[in-house]
Amino acid sequence: MKVVPFLITIAIGVLIWFIPEPSGVDPKAWHLLAIFVATIIGFILKPLPMGSLAILSLAVVAVTGVLTIDQTLSGFANTTIWLIVIAFFISRGFIKTGLGTRIAYLFVKRFGKKTLGLSYSLLVSDLLLAPAIPSNTARAGGIIYPIIAALSETFGSRPNDGTERKMGAFLLKVGFQGNLITSTMFLTAFAPNPLSAKLAHDVVGVNITWTGWAVAAFVPGIISLIVIPLLIYKIYPPEVKETPEAASIAEGKLAEMGPMKKEEKFMIGVFFLVLILWIFGESFNIASTTTALIGLSVLLLTGVLSWDDIKNEKAAWDTLVWFAALVTLATYLNELGLIPWFSDVMSNVVSGYSWILALIILAIIYYYSHYFFASGTAHVSAMYAAFLSVVLAAGAPAMLAALLLAFIAGLFGATTHYGVGPAPVLFGAGYIPQNKWWSIGFIISIVHLIIWIIIGGLWWKILGLW
Repeated sequence: MKVVPFLITIAIGVLIWFIPEPSGVDPKAWHLLAIFVATIIGFILKPLPMGSLAILSLAVVAVTGVLTIDQTLSGFANTTIWLIVIAFFISRGFIKTGLGTRIAYLFVKRFGKKTLGLSYSLLVSDLLLAPAIPSNTARAGGIIYPIIAALSETFGSRPNDGTERKMGAFLLKVGFQGNLITSTMFLTAFAPNPLSAKLAHDVVGVNITWTGWAVAAFVPGIISLIVIPLLIYKIYPPEVKETPEAASIAEGKLAEMGPMKKEEKFMIGVFFLVLILWIFGESFNIASTTTALIGLSVLLLTGVLSWDDIKNEKAAWDTLVWFAALVTLATYLNELGLIPWFSDVMSNVVSGYSWILALIILAIIYYYSHYFFASGTAHVSAMYAAFLSVVLAAGAPAMLAALLLAFIAGLFGATTHYGVGPAPVLFGAGYIPQNKWWSIGFIISIVHLIIWIIIGGLWWKILGLW
């Protein structure tokens, strides 16, 4: 335990607890807010692992009588949480069988004759894997980064020896920024996405389906995937622009892997099974979490995954704990009336603005406030429900506002080297100095906001969201 950050976390919670609650606010709601804020501060300062902090928060909630024990543990029964946890298990199949790596090398072999084409091949690989791998850190760090490192080494681009700009820096920056885009395009591609969807449902009754999310994100997402590598190529170009050897390198790696194993074939079958059911299953009353259970069951029955694989998937169990705690806290903040109260207060602040201007202003604030967060989950937990409530009070269409803020949560990690899981992994490779990482990230953040607010807004108009 880091003592000073822990004491700061506790002090903030205690301070809020003993501040008299505002008029019209239930004392239990105010005390729950104190615990919630302390939890978020803890997630930011990290005096303990997130799971430990989550358990501590639930214990305080129960011991102080703010919630009953049944209410305190209710988050563990949430179907959205189990969707993301099971998706982690399914993603283990891609990594264990080598299918994810095979897919990436196949695209490198096909499109890797130029460095720019090489970067696009990596992004397409990430895009294909994103619906079934909810950990963008697993995709970027476990599948994409090893390929980037191998290619960079082959072309004489190494960290901290003056050769970073030959290829490695460019591919890493594109790989990172592209990973954020693919994380935004699917409900199951990034752990905070289901949290946003859950909060949208609990706070304003907006039901964001897997298909609805994917369709709304498709056009701005594809445009971002096309534009961002070109932008990085322009402002941070690689010194090596032709890579005719990349295809042969990929071919050699594929030869080492040998013919596709039966486990990989089973994995492909399960991937398409869950994808089809996620798209069409709602029509047959098959919920998204049920689909995930079906996919996981098939992987266990076919031996692609063992029960030991499930037990050892630490990221999934860790996510279950802190995710359930956050959902519990956020849910009862709403049920006890704090979020509706905050919405009423803030509606007066934006009452003079049109809903379009209010939505844009809050979206921009929501994006750049991520400089103060080291976790997408912590940021969504702290601000999503409140910002959504405020913009709805200004008259914005519920589904439009819920989706735009949810999409921004996938993109706002572009700015720093600590904002989301893949950032420290790829930044830590040593190819890109911090000033470049931040300056390029800021430029990209502006482009993201233009694409997702303006072009995305036009697309959502066509879809009838406003």
